[in-house]
Amino acid sequence: MTKPAQNNPSYYHLQIGDLIVTALSDGVALVEADKLLQSPEPGKILELLAAAHLDNPAELSINTYLVQIGSRLILIDTGAGELFGPDAGGNLLNSLQEAGYTPEQVTDVLLTHIHNDHSGGLTIQGKAVFPHATVHVHQHDADFWLDEERMKNADPNVMAPNQKSFINAINVFKPYLDAGRVKTFKGNIELFPGITSKECPGHTPGHTLFVIKSGDDQLTIWADLVHLSGIQFEDPTVLDGYDVDPKQGLAQRIGAYKDAAEKGYLVAGNHLSFPGFGRLRAKGSGYEWLPVAYSPSGRNR
Repeated sequence: MTKPAQNNPSYYHLQIGDLIVTALSDGVALVEADKLLQSPEPGKILELLAAAHLDNPAELSINTYLVQIGSRLILIDTGAGELFGPDAGGNLLNSLQEAGYTPEQVTDVLLTHIHNDHSGGLTIQGKAVFPHATVHVHQHDADFWLDEERMKNADPNVMAPNQKSFINAINVFKPYLDAGRVKTFKGNIELFPGITSKECPGHTPGHTLFVIKSGDDQLTIWADLVHLSGIQFEDPTVLDGYDVDPKQGLAQRIGAYKDAAEKGYLVAGNHLSFPGFGRLRAKGSGYEWLPVAYSPSGRNR
């Protein structure tokens, strides 16, 4: 029997009250854990990685999320698009199609932040992928990443924020800005019935979580509060090299982990192993990740 060339997860539906939230896979990217994450203890990151039975570089899922509310089809983040090359990310449109949708049906795109692996899928070869969608993004992220003067003065050699990230952000936003289809927001506000923004700055100036509520269910889209669960849940105090403000990012993670564990609501991590749905449980000085069990019907417990 011939072994399949590779696994191909594309979509997974989860029931949240009366709503269906669909995880869409954009694929994976390789990341060197000991460069992305930093600990004051030498060798600690690689020790935690090995304890989680993960190799270095680790494969990092790139997840996006889709929810239909009334006549609106709302996509949360767009993956990397072409920005990571042909071997990392770029599978969102295939996943969207397999889930039964077309990019023309998307009415709104909510961005958790303007990093390349969350906004890069807005365009392909300079053209808007979602021709009828309005892009919603926090004002502070738009002000930061779409500033051409800041782009010109950015260091091209640092991990974050580097000059290439600014250039990519400006390019992928251009067709939507030219068409007048970018809308910014501030604060913790209801953007659509059942979807509320929650400011979570640190990773980027406008880094935003999205809270989806229906009936007694709540799902919080966690964006980049976690990249590698085997490290960051085991030791929430490690620093993230992609955080624009590492101290603020650390405080946000610690607070979010504690809140999720105490209240027991569902979370979705854009870089947790696809589909990224689960809950946290306190364990010693850290946390244990409890993925939602696979269900053909999409039940969440």
